[in-house]
Amino acid sequence: MRLLPVSSALFTAAVLALLPAGAAVAAQEPGAASFTMTDPRIKESSGLAASRIHPGVYWTHNDSDDGPYVYAVDSATGRTVARVTLTGIGRPRDVEAVSLGPDGQVYLGDIGDNLDGSWDHVWIYRFPEPKELADVSVKATQFTVRYADGPRNAEALMVHPVTGRVYIASKSEDKGGLYEGPAQLSAGGPNVFRRVADLPWVTDGAFSPDGGQLALRGYFFAKTYPWKDGRPQGGGERVDAPWQGQAESVTYAADGSALMFGAEGGSSRVVAVPVGPAPSASASPGGGPGPGSAPDASPSAQSPQPQGGFTKGALVLVAALAIGFAGKRLLRRRPAK
Repeated sequence: MRLLPVSSALFTAAVLALLPAGAAVAAQEPGAASFTMTDPRIKESSGLAASRIHPGVYWTHNDSDDGPYVYAVDSATGRTVARVTLTGIGRPRDVEAVSLGPDGQVYLGDIGDNLDGSWDHVWIYRFPEPKELADVSVKATQFTVRYADGPRNAEALMVHPVTGRVYIASKSEDKGGLYEGPAQLSAGGPNVFRRVADLPWVTDGAFSPDGGQLALRGYFFAKTYPWKDGRPQGGGERVDAPWQGQAESVTYAADGSALMFGAEGGSSRVVAVPVGPAPSASASPGGGPGPGSAPDASPSAQSPQPQGGFTKGALVLVAALAIGFAGKRLLRRRPAK
């Protein structure tokens, strides 16, 4: 399992100690849309993607050490209704993300690197979304990925639902980045991804169904960004995401009405957070309620501080993470040369 950095874990414990009772989940949780995964095989759900052809079904996968498997989970019951076994690929190394493209294909990102850049290439696997939900083996296409500015760790892979272009968000305590793939992936050679924007520490991301918004989440934040000309615009709008500890996944519901937030762990909960009308790329970041506000919340109730159940004391501790990260850098292990 890929865990939070040691410094993050220590501060996480302190944050939880300051949270009021019940604040470990979002205050506004629409139970009908949220669900709990009941399959004991799903212990480290690291990605989510809403099915395009099976209403209410979400694709997910485990982190490393599970094998070439992708699971279809019915949100009405939390039960697994299909397990897809990928063939025609090598052994997955660190699968971190899943996304669906406009071509009816499922894209699986084997893009993690717990040693922060020890592998000079990573992989994307692509296979057609099964029309029938049943345990099945599917031949997948494997794509090799390299970054123009060198190896790095990543946990978010997003396929734009209109252009079909693939994007990867790197995970870095210093400065993460959004990387754009070529217009068409090629199985015949390396696909070079180039940095197009700076991002905060990201554990997952997803495009809205119409492609007009990009949602990103980390351990301590979630935001949506207007998407224009192949780039995220502005500083983003805060989303009232749930507190989930090992917060690893996010996707839009198929109709775009909610963001679905997931986490690692057995019997993990996927929490639906309604999203409001998409702001335009030119909208003021501070104008009006942000996406994910409770339906009955007035504009005056919207705090300019990060949301999701944090108290003021917890925010101070989260700000102190920078100090912990600095200490961690001194202790970080490097792979043997």
